[in-house]
Amino acid sequence: MKMFSLLLACLFTVVTGYAQESIIGAWKAAANGVNQVLLITPDYFSITAYEEKKFLFTMGGTWRSGGSGQVEVKVEFNTDEKSQVGAETTAPVELENGQLVTYQGGAKTTWTRIDNGTGPLAGYWKITGRESDGKMNTITPGARKTVKILSGTRFQWIAINTDTGEFFGTGGGTYTFQDGAYTENIDFFSRDNTRVGASLSFKGKVEGNSWDHSGLSSKGEAIHEIWSK
Repeated sequence: MKMFSLLLACLFTVVTGYAQESIIGAWKAAANGVNQVLLITPDYFSITAYEEKKFLFTMGGTWRSGGSGQVEVKVEFNTDEKSQVGAETTAPVELENGQLVTYQGGAKTTWTRIDNGTGPLAGYWKITGRESDGKMNTITPGARKTVKILSGTRFQWIAINTDTGEFFGTGGGTYTFQDGAYTENIDFFSRDNTRVGASLSFKGKVEGNSWDHSGLSSKGEAIHEIWSK
């Protein structure tokens, strides 16, 4: 669909050779009732589109500085165009008065900053452990993996297979983390739109690059996981 192609092109224009600190964090744009959220960590990004009760699209992957005012981007998931998984590109961006500005086919999109991507949970995380029958089992992320991207105030999880391009699900929204309590407020959920608006609370502890996460899932099932940055 044209809108989704535009979102893809916009992201390729967003990541640039400006100082990383200037674009890391969460950004938003809205048009015709569609919310767009862009999350950028030092080495991973995602862009998602959704309406009030309907998930529309998400894509993202890795990025790094390519020098000479450019960065290199590699797509790891794209719900609208599976064939884009594995694609690589480079492009510039404009920053105007603290906002990101992107262009495609003469159309201009302005992204407003939500936060600057700081906080104890901000970053790119992979699940590396899950408790079962009282035992913590190690998970070694490969092509099939579940990742989480967090800015200072927003989160998104994505389950994907980067070899096959398969997409298994995603969810995201806002979060708070204070005094060992981690709470998610769901804005979109690809598997079940009825979950939108729900809040889930967990216990959380961060030690170095390890995040101990426990509580009840959206299905009411007990979980205890270890995530690594």
